[in-house]
Amino acid sequence: MGISLKTKHLGRYRELAQLLMKYGRSDLVKRAGLEESLAGARPAADDATNSPAQVEAKAEASELAKDLEALGPTYIKLGQLLSTRADILPPIYMDALEHLQDDLEQFPYAEVEEIVERELGARISKLFSEFEVEPIAAASLGQVHRARLRDGRRVAVKIQRPGIQQKILDDMEALGDVATFLDEHTEKGKQFTFALMLDQFRRSVLRELDYTQEATNLRVFRENLKEYPLIVIPAPIADYSTAVVLTMEFVPGVKVTKLSPLRRTELDGEALGRDLIAAYFKQILVDGVFHADPHPGNVFLTDDDRIALIDLGMVGYLSANMREKLLKLMLAIAEGKGDTAAEVSISMGEIRPEFDEDAYVREIAQLVALNQNATVGQTDIGRVILELTRISGENGVRLPAELTMLGKTLLNIDRVAKTLAPDFDVNESIRENAVSVMRKRMLHSASPTNTLSTLLEMNEFMQRLPGRLNKVLDRVADNELSLHIDAIDEVELIAGMQKIANRITMGLILAALIMGGALLVRVPSSWTLLGYPGVAIILFLFAVAGGVALLYSIWTSDRKPRAKVE
Repeated sequence: MGISLKTKHLGRYRELAQLLMKYGRSDLVKRAGLEESLAGARPAADDATNSPAQVEAKAEASELAKDLEALGPTYIKLGQLLSTRADILPPIYMDALEHLQDDLEQFPYAEVEEIVERELGARISKLFSEFEVEPIAAASLGQVHRARLRDGRRVAVKIQRPGIQQKILDDMEALGDVATFLDEHTEKGKQFTFALMLDQFRRSVLRELDYTQEATNLRVFRENLKEYPLIVIPAPIADYSTAVVLTMEFVPGVKVTKLSPLRRTELDGEALGRDLIAAYFKQILVDGVFHADPHPGNVFLTDDDRIALIDLGMVGYLSANMREKLLKLMLAIAEGKGDTAAEVSISMGEIRPEFDEDAYVREIAQLVALNQNATVGQTDIGRVILELTRISGENGVRLPAELTMLGKTLLNIDRVAKTLAPDFDVNESIRENAVSVMRKRMLHSASPTNTLSTLLEMNEFMQRLPGRLNKVLDRVADNELSLHIDAIDEVELIAGMQKIANRITMGLILAALIMGGALLVRVPSSWTLLGYPGVAIILFLFAVAGGVALLYSIWTSDRKPRAKVE
């Protein structure tokens, strides 16, 4: 049974079919009915399909990353998402997809000029005193140009690629058809629900395409992280921003990955690492909203030796309950408490029928113990959380998607912190931040808004309390107070006990009739039936009739409750 092929998506089906064939999943291509989409297509990489065992895993993973890059922006973003799913892909594939290049060919300046002028309602020369023709970055969703406002401020202008939103929606529709087929016809699909995963991915990418949302994120993070002087968030320029054009403060600096050894020696890497870790802990465990894409390319070291976080289009959201459990989980990992980590992760996830609790707890405990015994340079809590999600997926625990996003975020933050300070102890930083996080959580819960809400509820309670007490006391005085408890129905219980007693009595009577008849058989009598004393035979007949009646009663009355239970 194949999927329903839509003519407008034939090109995309062909790309997906080629990808599946190339990486050894020709069975899925045939079951999905995608062979016809390959008609006329070039026979891509048959050698790899015929002998995958001869190709090194690392080379194959790197080739997959290149293939996704060639397929365009949607697949680049999809590959970046898959690089966080340790429950689906082996580590070697995650590493390859993690390094997917988001740098694409720039689109012409004429299109940039057209989009900016259409969106902002004026000519570029009127809006900006300077606007550089060559972009400083060209990513999958847009490109960034340096400019200067009329008041002299230096800004970065981010312009969305023409037609990118419609292209992504079309790609998503084709991917959705394949994801639904996999969910319905494969064990992995039933285990991971690819359609749900794709829906979450779609919402994330569409939010990233809305630059008004990114402008809001910039304002929110500037406010939330203002207590960290070493962390810089560029300010958005509201009058120069729309859904497809974002103008923000330009922050001069260099990517953390491009720091020279000499430049590193001039830095206070420990202080920068501590502030970076503390800032992310506040985002994750206090604010409930965190920058979900802090890869080294999005983390700059400014000219005044501070850390700048840019590209805040992708953020994660955590509920209060999730934040509470995450704090427990991260402390358990940092302190080497494997059983606690397993218990917390089980409470966070959805338990599937194949869940094996003993095996799960054993593997999580081993993972946490290995992390506890690692050296400072080997400690990587982000990698531990991603590994935890992999173990969970294999053992029947489906953890929230936010946890995989969080694991990737912490993985990147770990790497940035260790780039700045190679001997930075992340576990020790977690322990140090635990008390601070708890204090901030308590202060956050005691905010004016929460306090006012609590006071309003207390006021309502106090106003209604006298009236409710009067009603209760009046009923007590009139002997009308009754409690309704949903427990065992005493009427049915008594009826059942009476039925048991009646059957026991009936059984005793029948036994007495049988014993009496047996004794009378030995007594000579002039009146006989069937050659035996007549009275004895009558007693036996009564006993047989009573026994049949009792069995019939048991059979008919006990079948009704049994049918209700079934």
